[in-house]
Amino acid sequence: MRITKLTLGALMLAATATPAFAQDETAAPTDPITISGSATVVSDYRFRGFSQTNEEATIQGGFTVSHESGLYLGTWGSGIGFANGTEIDVFGGFATKVSSGVTLDVGATLYLYPGTSSSSIIEPYASVSGDLGPASVKLGVAWAPGGQDSLGDDSAVYIYTDLGVGIPQTPLKLKGHVGYAKSDSFLGGLDGDVFDYSVGAEVSWKALTFGISYVNTDAPRLGGYKESVGADGAVLFTLGASF
Repeated sequence: MRITKLTLGALMLAATATPAFAQDETAAPTDPITISGSATVVSDYRFRGFSQTNEEATIQGGFTVSHESGLYLGTWGSGIGFANGTEIDVFGGFATKVSSGVTLDVGATLYLYPGTSSSSIIEPYASVSGDLGPASVKLGVAWAPGGQDSLGDDSAVYIYTDLGVGIPQTPLKLKGHVGYAKSDSFLGGLDGDVFDYSVGAEVSWKALTFGISYVNTDAPRLGGYKESVGADGAVLFTLGASF
């Protein structure tokens, strides 16, 4: 719902090119608040390996307001194939660098399904991300505690890692993902445990990004369960614009 920012490189370049007589001028302050957003068309909305749209295409979009302190708040929405056909996520948290190149992000997501009763889910999360050579790596965990109306006494935890490698001198980026879901109920599979994974690539041009990936899970096939919940292998396509 797996959620950017600003560089001072251009300002640094401009500073080195400024004539000596301009050194007394006061630099314009940077805006402490950044707003970013995106709109995407996907061939299938897969959430942790499971189709949320009955393996049909849908439109997604959202925006995030970030403060220079590291605090952020945002919302994201998508069409789905259940409830009343709409999912709205509201999230907020705090992201900060804990060492050179390593960022810690903690927060929570509220999943909403407008027009339905007792269907919201609150899920706290935490992640650590950074660069490892030419690759960007992210490790994260999300936990949905029991006692919520939509979960009853059941709880669920999701642990994942994301990997991205940009190809030098090209707009191409290779991506990989592995996740593990453990649930007290059967929502994650007949035994409550399921792995999901994906491999793919994306190409960016200006504000547009085109992606292709292969997604699958190890959900059991017994009785046609895996296919019936859209957890079988599939090739997915995405076309998004960001601002």
